[in-house]
Amino acid sequence: MCKETAEALLAAYGGSLARIGSEEAARLRMIGGLGLRRARMLLAAAELGRRITAARAAETDVVSSSDDVVRLFRPQLETLSHEECWAVYYLFERIIERQRVSQGGVQGTVVDHRLIIKRALELLATQLILIHNHPSGAAEASPQDKVLTERIAQAAALFDIRLLDHIIIAREG
Repeated sequence: MCKETAEALLAAYGGSLARIGSEEAARLRMIGGLGLRRARMLLAAAELGRRITAARAAETDVVSSSDDVVRLFRPQLETLSHEECWAVYYLFERIIERQRVSQGGVQGTVVDHRLIIKRALELLATQLILIHNHPSGAAEASPQDKVLTERIAQAAALFDIRLLDHIIIAREG
């Protein structure tokens, strides 16, 4: 692929490699004469990059900040067309389990706070973090997100488990 084609692709997608990597091959081929074969190769390279990033993140078992959690989950959640909610359970500052707790539709997902706390108790977790994505691209917490966070924080506190954060991953931030 020549420099001009790469520049045309970046310009068409606002400079976002993530948006290019999540596009359909049929749409990519129309940009700058890329062609279907090269579009498929580009998407394969983007997928390989996502998998490498996810594999590196999966090897991490110590998290010191919310940014670390975002790095762990962004590769798998950022490009989904549906909502997913995950819980990360900790024993002190070491991750003991990552679990998808719900999968929903485009505008929402149902999360049962009782199941999250039940699993934390089974693992003897001392802390947990919630992570979910917004396929719409906006990272702002909805009223339902705020209610869920409060319910889980209150339920966890009954067992001396701390809810450290509730992170929303979106294309916008």
